[in-house]
Amino acid sequence: MVVLPTYNEAENLPLMIEALLALPVTLNLLVVDDNSPDGTGELADRLSAQHHGRIAVLHRSQKGGLGPAYIAGFQQAIDLGAEYIIQMDADFSHQPKYIPDLIAKLEQGYDLVIGSRFARGGGVDQTWSRYRKLLSWFANGIYVRVLLGIPISDATGGYRIWRRETLTGMGLDRIRSNGYVFQVEMAYVAYRLGFHIAEIPIYFPDRARGRSKMGSSIILEAALRVWQLMLRHRGLNPQMRRTQVT
Repeated sequence: MVVLPTYNEAENLPLMIEALLALPVTLNLLVVDDNSPDGTGELADRLSAQHHGRIAVLHRSQKGGLGPAYIAGFQQAIDLGAEYIIQMDADFSHQPKYIPDLIAKLEQGYDLVIGSRFARGGGVDQTWSRYRKLLSWFANGIYVRVLLGIPISDATGGYRIWRRETLTGMGLDRIRSNGYVFQVEMAYVAYRLGFHIAEIPIYFPDRARGRSKMGSSIILEAALRVWQLMLRHRGLNPQMRRTQVT
């Protein structure tokens, strides 16, 4: 099941759903909409009715942040019986064509696979400034990696596939982040609990439609909150895995 959090993605959502359902793998979709003013939630309902049970929609009453949206989506995907759970953006920065590769890598015995912009063979949009490329590379390749000790080249990347048992074992109630650093917290908790993590290279283009929700203040806040993650979770170990989602 693909979990798609949305906020004002009415331009992108129909195209993304069409692309996902056209892939040579059978996918179910879960749209998690945070009461988008542009009608994304209502559009998702119409698309769900058109596709005969392939698309579920979770409506949240307000814009509550990326972390809570994903946590709610993960919990519902587990309740719906999903064995593999994919997380991705709806704006095509995460290209659907990589999903078969993510699945294939997970089936090699990994618990979490990350679509990485900074793994060998990956890349980011060519229009990014040198400063933006350097900042993103430093945040992932140096700052987060050294501070948290996780062997991941793109800990802030949000294109991932999880085993059901991984999310269950992590204990989603442990995850408290409500923004950009949510991705780091999820990866760090999975690593501390001893789950096997792999990356595949992806190319990350900028969105073509709609407005980005990312800004410099969000990045700065995330950098500061990485210290909180280290203090909060550094005591975790594989013996502390959970047996059910709470």
